[in-house]
Amino acid sequence: MAGSYASRAAMAHVFVYGTLKRGQPNHKVLLDGTHGCAAFQGQGRTLEPYPLVIAGEHNVPWLLNLPGRGHCVAGEIYAVDERMLRFLDEFEDCPHMYQRTSVRVAVLQAGGAPWGSPGPPAAEPTLQCFVYSAATYPPEWVGLPHHHSYDSLGSHGLRYNPRENR
Repeated sequence: MAGSYASRAAMAHVFVYGTLKRGQPNHKVLLDGTHGCAAFQGQGRTLEPYPLVIAGEHNVPWLLNLPGRGHCVAGEIYAVDERMLRFLDEFEDCPHMYQRTSVRVAVLQAGGAPWGSPGPPAAEPTLQCFVYSAATYPPEWVGLPHHHSYDSLGSHGLRYNPRENR
């Protein structure tokens, strides 16, 4: 039962910042129930800055696991079940391409409504979330432009090449 306490207790929070976000090329995998359950929880941003870069021949967004560098990165928070988490590990080629790590995320909006009272970031609730980040990458990626958020059709001009076109 999707709404039962037992299933909610088994859910993990995942923070997505790139092609898995709503309106982005890979979001459809979060909607596919054959992979498990993913429920949108709201908008968020990392509490610590990280370099979010667009790199490689397919213009893939990468969150480099260099806390304290870059920007606080905007994204979306999902509650996922174990099946979806295993699917995402495979989809993100974890641990070879990305590593699933844990980050603290400020919750900016729950669903479509602002969460908490306006004020400094300390007033915002936070969640511990899994994120798919890169610990190994070409050293020159650190020098690429760091982004606050990602949109595959953004002003950066680096169009993402979807997997089905490769």
